[in-house]
Amino acid sequence: MNENLNIYTSESESLTLLDLQRMVRATLESRFDRPLWLNAEISELKVNRSGHCYLNLVEKGEGSATPRAEARAVIWRSTYAAISAKFERATGAQLSAGISVMVNVMVTYHEVYGFSLQILDINTDYSLGEVERRRRQTIEQLKADGLWDMNHELELTPPTLRIAIVSSGTAAGYRDFVMEISRSSYRFELTLFESLMQGDAAEESILRAMYAIAEREDEFDIVAILRGGGSTSDLALFDSYAIASHVAGFPLPVFTGIGHDKDISVVDMVAHTACKTPTAVATTLVEMADNEMARIEYYAQALRDGVVARINGERITIEQVGSELSRNCVVMLSGLQHRLDTLEESITSEARHMVCSQHQRLDAIDDIVASHNPRNILSRGFAIVRDAEGRTIDIDTIELGASVNIEISGGELTANVQSKHINTI
Repeated sequence: MNENLNIYTSESESLTLLDLQRMVRATLESRFDRPLWLNAEISELKVNRSGHCYLNLVEKGEGSATPRAEARAVIWRSTYAAISAKFERATGAQLSAGISVMVNVMVTYHEVYGFSLQILDINTDYSLGEVERRRRQTIEQLKADGLWDMNHELELTPPTLRIAIVSSGTAAGYRDFVMEISRSSYRFELTLFESLMQGDAAEESILRAMYAIAEREDEFDIVAILRGGGSTSDLALFDSYAIASHVAGFPLPVFTGIGHDKDISVVDMVAHTACKTPTAVATTLVEMADNEMARIEYYAQALRDGVVARINGERITIEQVGSELSRNCVVMLSGLQHRLDTLEESITSEARHMVCSQHQRLDAIDDIVASHNPRNILSRGFAIVRDAEGRTIDIDTIELGASVNIEISGGELTANVQSKHINTI
């Protein structure tokens, strides 16, 4: 392969450009006279009107987006239909830019168009493996970044009725979701954040919708990402690290109804709740509302039963307390009555005793008073002497010859004082 061609040229014997190009062509075609299996990534792909498919193949550096090798390639119309059908049948995706492929090529060279590769066949198993490799790489990166379980761990806020929807308003999946959820008796609040769900601009469109929802997160309970069925290449959008990481770290629980039964996307894996279809998302939300209503009814019934039981218990308690109070009142009244009777008897006895004592005292006083009655004193031989004005007199003050009145038992006497004698004892 490294042998010199021994082409002689000089100033007098030069080659034309066409001669050189023919030599290059002959050399390449002689050296690469058999088809080769080649690994590369499709960076551009275009099918023209004639049916030929023109591609640009690249090999990028590790961790770099800059190609370190690049070549033009073509699939002629005669083989393009078979190759593209084979690829789509095996992978569910169409040949497109961004896919890594293993292709069987012939090295060709044209004097005008230069070096190119003619693609004869494709190894679909390699492309499937490459898709799975990228998918696993995304999963590993999400786990390494600590995002994998973040959305799973968010708690739903019951009742879950305020739904932010990321979908295309014209998509059949979105219409199916709205139709299914409108059949329920619950008042769901649906807000659509319009987004492309396929094509090169879909990733950026979905992220814009998620950013818009995040700015209004207080207005919603969950986010629903809805997309109907599609090809594997269309659904590979949801293996994107950019979308998956945003869903995993989103502040609201995310429900997915991306509409594919065969595989589950990385976005499904990191979402709070993954459903197979948009209709299944609606069904799940209605079932959640049913469960919440059943829970409320259960607690309402439990509350009613508890209140009735409490009232009955309190009624029994009141009756018991009333009966006990009645018994206590009877006992207390009986005791008080006995005490009153005792007091009454005591008071009556004391009063009688006191009256009797007072009578005896009065009798004694009467005796004393009677003993000091002047009549009684006079009856014992005493007399009361008064002057003419009726005043009692003293021996010292009365004069001889004075007239005095003498009261004695049975009457009074009038006399003149003839003499007086003062006792010295």
